[in-house]
Amino acid sequence: LMLLLLLWLLLLLLLLLVSRLHLEIMGKRALEEKEEEEEEEEGVETTATTPSKKKKKESISNSNGKTYEERVLAINVICKPLADKKSTKKLHKLVKKSTKHMIRRGVKEVVKGIRKGERGLAILAGDIFPIDVVSHLPVLLEEANVPYLFVPSKQDLGLAANTKRPTSCVLIKDPRTSTKGAAAFDALDIYDAMLEQAKEYDPR
Repeated sequence: LMLLLLLWLLLLLLLLLVSRLHLEIMGKRALEEKEEEEEEEEGVETTATTPSKKKKKESISNSNGKTYEERVLAINVICKPLADKKSTKKLHKLVKKSTKHMIRRGVKEVVKGIRKGERGLAILAGDIFPIDVVSHLPVLLEEANVPYLFVPSKQDLGLAANTKRPTSCVLIKDPRTSTKGAAAFDALDIYDAMLEQAKEYDPR
């Protein structure tokens, strides 16, 4: 009788061990399947939400998804001469191609450069408010004989100048007076074309 009881207990223990192992194996499989499903879902989300390099470039070039026409609606009253859509793109390209030693950003830097006798082409943002921030610049530029053009957006001008912050104005120094010379500047044709366009404006 005692032997039978011992055998029965051993069988019971074996059954418990087998069932426990079975549950552990099933649990591991279920966990692995769940992890695989989560990885697949994350992969789909990443593919759907991560934009391509081309789309990123498009979003940068067209900040906040606004068109040139929509930007123009937000400009202030002193924006003359205002670059058209094609010229605005050329000006942004010119700013992008200008190296650090060729460009001054912001009102203080531009004024500082003009007072030092630096010459070139000034580009001003047309959506600056209050106007007092830039209202003195056209007169200052005219007195210094520095041609200038307005573009509709401070945000787009800032992006062109490789900064995330909006930029009210930039001064592109004359490439011909650069220490590296005009030959080292690969946007000289754009600079000359925009300079001639700016010179056509008569403030009187």
